[in-house]
Amino acid sequence: MRLTVLVDNATLTDRYFLAEPGLSIYIEDGGTRLLFDTGYSGILVTNARKMGIDLLRVEDIVISHGHLDHTWGLDALLRLHTEGIIEGRERIEPTFIAHPEAFLTRSLDGAGEIGCHLSVEELFRHGKVLLTADPLWLTENLVFLGEIERRFEFERTPPHGYIYTHDGIRDDTITDDTALACRTPEGLVIVTGCSHAGVCSIVEQAREVCGEDRVADVIGGFHLLDASPERMQGVLNYFTEVQPAALHPCHCTDLRAKVALAGVANVRETGVGLHLRYG
Repeated sequence: MRLTVLVDNATLTDRYFLAEPGLSIYIEDGGTRLLFDTGYSGILVTNARKMGIDLLRVEDIVISHGHLDHTWGLDALLRLHTEGIIEGRERIEPTFIAHPEAFLTRSLDGAGEIGCHLSVEELFRHGKVLLTADPLWLTENLVFLGEIERRFEFERTPPHGYIYTHDGIRDDTITDDTALACRTPEGLVIVTGCSHAGVCSIVEQAREVCGEDRVADVIGGFHLLDASPERMQGVLNYFTEVQPAALHPCHCTDLRAKVALAGVANVRETGVGLHLRYG
């Protein structure tokens, strides 16, 4: 498995890419090419082009959850595909994979839309759409974890605005938040979006679904921005017990949390331009 960070809040030193408050990670596993989230704007296309990554050859586009900093880059990606069709460029029709609630309208603090502004019907015009709350194996070793079981009380947070469902408006508990896990010779590599479901709950689900206790790496957002002392201590206790070989917290993880995590695990720098290879 290989992965490259295309969008994050920061870039690596002396890597001349664009950054923004968002996340997008390009993954290769065997012959499968996959995009995990699309960031907030179109910089994933600019960064990928500079890195020599052809986004028109990506088979699967996986969405971790429906928030704007993970989905609004879909606009630029769909423009790229539309231009590719008009120009006669070689491309693969992508499959969009997400939880069934990932493309519903969401609002927060007067903002009328903080979710993906593309509907499922619109996505169907550009490729296949696969919505599932169950785990889904994408390759022999790479799995979409589906709806995450919230296992730890210290990770519970209040609702985040409102979500507009077919049955009406309700508090948004971000049920659609999910992640990827890949079995490697070193153990599991877990790729998270924002970890609204709780990074510890995500890791536990990955271990359960994959039948593997060893954790080689967790990379992505840990949802540790201004985390409460109780939440932070619970996460520290958990990783002390699990003993991952490495952690790459980024995006929605603040400096205080990274410093605290570095006291119990091998925390490594993360940013746009980071390339990692496992196995």
